[in-house]
Amino acid sequence: MRKVVSQFGEGSLQQKLTTGDLQFLADAYTSNGGNGTGPTPHEYLGAALAACTSMTLKMYAGRKSMNLENAIVTVDIERVDDVETFTRDVQLLGNLSAEEKDRLLEIAKKCPIHKALAGDIQIKTQLVN
Repeated sequence: MRKVVSQFGEGSLQQKLTTGDLQFLADAYTSNGGNGTGPTPHEYLGAALAACTSMTLKMYAGRKSMNLENAIVTVDIERVDDVETFTRDVQLLGNLSAEEKDRLLEIAKKCPIHKALAGDIQIKTQLVN
């Protein structure tokens, strides 16, 4: 996996993010002191889960020759009492049986980002020169 680098951008909280040759922005809402010029870090976290889920469903359905035309995945994150709750809504479009839909919902739980978020996580922080 390519490393992601974040550094100060324009304005009070904007961050310039790079991974490989790709460049994008993160920011905070104006109500939180940012300028709203990019998704918030939590929105990127939700985007990672949504994108990974949809990709996983597409790959699985393709291998199993399912008639999945699209998987629309919406993720909302809410924090209450120091607990992050991810609500993931999955809309499956295509000519699918009830059994195929049930199986795809099970497969959604196997996407790598779901596994990372639901499993044990270690964050190593170190100062570099």
